[in-house]
Amino acid sequence: MKNRFKKIYSQGALTCTEIFVDLKTGVNYIYHSAGYSGGLTVLLDEQGKPVITPRYELDNEL
Repeated sequence: MKNRFKKIYSQGALTCTEIFVDLKTGVNYIYHSAGYSGGLTVLLDEQGKPVITPRYELDNEL
């Protein structure tokens, strides 16, 4: 079975920030963890709209 999400960015070790892309919809999510806590949310652009990776990038690059 193919994974639905792919990690496209990662920074840090104890305090970690990662960006995941949903390969089916193209929607980007940001995950941040610090110690024993963490959170996941949709990544938003300057206008407050979800960041969506275009289909051609999903098919060719990811």
